[in-house]
Amino acid sequence: MGEKITLKIAKREVLGKKVKTLRRQGITPGVVYGAGMEAVPIQAEAGEVLRVYKLAGKHTPVQLLGSERRIAMIKDVESYPTRSNALRHISFHAVRADEPVIAEVPIRLSGTGESEAERAGLVVLQALEKIKVKALPMDLPEALEAPTSGLVKEGDRVTVGDIVLPDGVELVDSDDGREGTADDDITVKDLVVANVYEPSALAAANDA
Repeated sequence: MGEKITLKIAKREVLGKKVKTLRRQGITPGVVYGAGMEAVPIQAEAGEVLRVYKLAGKHTPVQLLGSERRIAMIKDVESYPTRSNALRHISFHAVRADEPVIAEVPIRLSGTGESEAERAGLVVLQALEKIKVKALPMDLPEALEAPTSGLVKEGDRVTVGDIVLPDGVELVDSDDGREGTADDDITVKDLVVANVYEPSALAAANDA
């Protein structure tokens, strides 16, 4: 992981429809909940909430700094329909530092432009954008790197099994992306991350 992401929060006393007064003051209302604890209404500076959400997404733990320090994952956000500079509401799920969590993390293609296939004019298209992993909260990676440098010809592909996982991180088997397959032996490692195509084939598909 990179630097720890922190957010200063305060317990929220304003509840219900009255939270609109907080929003007018540049404060975003939220809630923290988790196993073995009552849900706690919170509030934080709107700009900081948006910054943290952009950095952490829903796959990176956030350290909440209030009367109690907690590690939490962003579970849900409510956006404004016409504004992009703030969030209406944010929900955090508190987690324990010593208990593994499951989260979806982004997949990035590494070595883009370096493969023999791309140097020959072929196109590499990403087919899978994210994948579920299990790890301790502070061991969750910001992203997983899928290597493309070994791609040579049309039809070559990168699968999840080609990704080198960081220590302490494991894949979570899921049916996501396997709709319509008749092969029950397919595992998450068989899922295709990227494919190699001829440009003409892509053009024909787009014109169809």
